[in-house]
Amino acid sequence: MADPVSWFLIEPGWKVVASDGTEVGRIDEVVGDTGQDIFNGLSISTGLLGRPQYVPAEQVAEITEGRVDLTLSKEAVERLGEYEEPPTSAVIEPEAAGRLTRAEAAIEAPIHRHAEHESVWRRVASRLRARLRR
Repeated sequence: MADPVSWFLIEPGWKVVASDGTEVGRIDEVVGDTGQDIFNGLSISTGLLGRPQYVPAEQVAEITEGRVDLTLSKEAVERLGEYEEPPTSAVIEPEAAGRLTRAEAAIEAPIHRHAEHESVWRRVASRLRARLRR
């Protein structure tokens, strides 16, 4: 049995395994705040054309090099909700803030790493690239 590793090491493409040992998908994205060591969960791909599904951190049983084991059965994984990327955050400026200050805040707000709603072809290309990397 491999030694457990930190959630910081999880990479896209790692295997995701249900509680019965069945491979149910691959890591698409890790959701959390590395600066504050807060692990929220995982976005996993369960199929080539399917949208990523969200697995809360509470459902992760163990993380080892190249593999994430879940406490969920294969059937429970199939019932998971679709992953919806968290909204960007920004500082809300008071009404009295000048136009320049409000415009700067809008520009400096963090942006998503990828498009919120990828087309089917982009998802297919992304999944194929991930499989070819293995």
